[in-house]
Amino acid sequence: MRVLIADDHELLRDTLVMFLENGNGMEVAAVGTLDAAHVRIKDDPHYDLILLDYNMPGMNGLSGLSKTLVLDGGQRVALISGEATREIAEQALEAGAAGFVPKTLPAKSMINAVRFMAMGEQYAPLDFMTSAEESPTNALAAKLTARELDVLKGVTEGKSNKEIARDLDITEPTVKLHMKTLFRKVDATNRTQAALIAREAGLF
Repeated sequence: MRVLIADDHELLRDTLVMFLENGNGMEVAAVGTLDAAHVRIKDDPHYDLILLDYNMPGMNGLSGLSKTLVLDGGQRVALISGEATREIAEQALEAGAAGFVPKTLPAKSMINAVRFMAMGEQYAPLDFMTSAEESPTNALAAKLTARELDVLKGVTEGKSNKEIARDLDITEPTVKLHMKTLFRKVDATNRTQAALIAREAGLF
């Protein structure tokens, strides 16, 4: 089973490759841009599945997905994202994507999802696609995704990245990715400041 990953976040990309190749019978290639992915699709033997990061430069929303789907007579392409909404996931599936995979998916579920999609099925996590999108009443909470709020709660409780990753059943690189994003959103430069801002806003 051959898989191509295109994601501009190097640490997360390498982690995904490690997960998928580790005794799962998968041959995985990885690139950092949409253009590089298109070159590999044209030059390499056929891939059973291509995973594209939704927020990667060059994607232009779902335009990059559409272009990749029709490349070289047709490809099986799925979106991966840490921030895309359920609406975007639905649009991707309607456009013909093999699936939608949140980056917060536990490693075992990620491997099963990739295998499922590579075999010709369409995948999207049921809880993600059916969850009611509640509108947060807290102004600070409104800026953050549900997972970013989970990570921020762990920060306010003084937990390490490793502890937060274990509690949420996600990887440490994923925690770091969320941390970087939420720091930017709440205008914090470090963990202590983020925790103070959250407490002052009455978030937890």
